[in-house]
Amino acid sequence: MPAKRSAMRKIKEVLRLKFEVRLSHERIAAATGLSKGAVSKYVQRAISKNLSWPLPEDLDDAVLERLLFPQVLQREHFVHADYAYVHQELKRKGVTLQLLWEEYHGAHGERAYQYSQFCWHYQRFRDSLARSMRQTHRAGEKLFIDYSGDTVPVINAVTGEILAAQIFIASMGASKYTYAEATWTQTLPDWIASHIRMLEYLGVSRRS
Repeated sequence: MPAKRSAMRKIKEVLRLKFEVRLSHERIAAATGLSKGAVSKYVQRAISKNLSWPLPEDLDDAVLERLLFPQVLQREHFVHADYAYVHQELKRKGVTLQLLWEEYHGAHGERAYQYSQFCWHYQRFRDSLARSMRQTHRAGEKLFIDYSGDTVPVINAVTGEILAAQIFIASMGASKYTYAEATWTQTLPDWIASHIRMLEYLGVSRRS
């Protein structure tokens, strides 16, 4: 039970002093060590549930807690995912929020949030992270070049052999205008040849 909510034993004592002994809230607060506001809150919750003293014999602490704090218990029922872990895992190739939710749901079962709530809580976590500095590129100033990391399967129509083609990508910093092509390797000859074809495609003339 959270520290901000008193033990049920003390709450039951509040109800006894109020309904049986008929003490004022101020005197109940002094006797139990609670604030006067807390005493008033517990009494009002009990009155709203038509409780008095003595409590029904079949009303144990768990049932009493559900009666007095239904909304609090509902919130405490669910277990949050480790959103920092989720954020890091999403950087891995092929990992999606759906996959991470299924992993989280499998670990916590009925105590796990449904997918939409899981996504909402993760987005709140993500939005709370420090923002990166935005970069501004002037037209024609920068060209970003690399291999994508993903490959494309190429099937030999005669033999059925499957080969993996490497994807070379170049993107202009300002316009995001992109050039892409497939090569068999990432070796230096293919790397240089891709640069030449990319510059020709972009209309960059060679110097003699």
